Amino acid sequence: MKKGRFGKYGGQFVNEMLMPALIELEEAFNKFYPTQAFQDELERLLRDYGGRPTPLYYAANFSKLIGCRVYLKREDLLCGGSHKLNNALGQTILAKKMGKTRIITETAAGQHGLATVMAGNICGLDTEIFIGVKDIKRQVSNVNRMKLLGAKITPVKSGEGILKDAVSDTLREWTACSQTTYYLMGSTVGPHPFPEIVASFQSIIGKEIKEQILKKREKKPDAILACGSGGSNALGAFRPFISDEEIRFYFVEGGGESLGANNSAAAFQLGKPGILHGALMQVLQDEYGQIKPSKTRAAGLNYPGRGPEISYLCETGRVKACYALDEDVFKAVRIMCRTEGLIPALETAHVIAYVLNHKSEFDKDENIVINYSGRGDKDLKAIMRYYYES
Repeated sequence: MKKGRFGKYGGQFVNEMLMPALIELEEAFNKFYPTQAFQDELERLLRDYGGRPTPLYYAANFSKLIGCRVYLKREDLLCGGSHKLNNALGQTILAKKMGKTRIITETAAGQHGLATVMAGNICGLDTEIFIGVKDIKRQVSNVNRMKLLGAKITPVKSGEGILKDAVSDTLREWTACSQTTYYLMGSTVGPHPFPEIVASFQSIIGKEIKEQILKKREKKPDAILACGSGGSNALGAFRPFISDEEIRFYFVEGGGESLGANNSAAAFQLGKPGILHGALMQVLQDEYGQIKPSKTRAAGLNYPGRGPEISYLCETGRVKACYALDEDVFKAVRIMCRTEGLIPALETAHVIAYVLNHKSEFDKDENIVINYSGRGDKDLKAIMRYYYES
């Protein structure tokens, strides 16, 4: 496979002014990431600061409802409340070794921005977070956390004021100051080498699942399910099992209110291959190639593109592309609350909703793993408003 490509997807479709920064990043990653010193530092911080390994929890009550054995990979218990810290710590260590003094990044649900400023503080680097004005309003609690931790918050007013616009502004900023600044990409999107870097740091999820499930059941899982837009938490869970053809993978994206025009973020259902933020990927676009607006109540899934690797895996059939609608997602939150006493993030609730609505896909003697990617503290206002209004 050509470097930086997953089938036809991926690449580096960027302004030539950004190429030196991408070359520097790739060379640094290839130099530092494989070393024992880098791995030891990352492992220490993930363990002692992050709280890894995260548990693989047998959800007995939820399992009775579904009709098979359901395990939850509890990334919500990672420090900061989501899987995002895995990647943030790894890339921040890399930034420090590269001699950078400042980190910039984008965020939507706020979990990646929170993880980035946490990691930046540990490594002594200044942090600036670009976030759309719409997401600032619906993720107030995480914005306040980021401010308390010392991050500079830069509201993004361009476009629709959501994640895709925050990514665009962050890339523009990085182009102007890459000598001193590191762009800590939050998902497996963007130009090469970002998708590979993020997937590598998130693969700790799947490595732990493999070890934990064998101890509990003495067999590999029959299926692994994860939500996603760019694909970082999904690939983190899938990658260590990709060669095991008997294991099924499900990628659940945001269906929004419906699959109608401008009501959804389901790029695999409604999109087609196109270039977005420097890479060829599956994208929501109109007949003229213009990016269409995405819509879902889960801010972290409100991105019109799917990363190049997950695009390739879904196109080839290795991963099943699915979706869940907003109404079912809110119902899933309540069911998980009542069965297991856990409040999932709206992003995570998409997977729960899919499983609830497709019980027949899972046999009674199967073991399935849901990557429980985040907790729902940040979404309580939206969740309670939904139940009050309904």
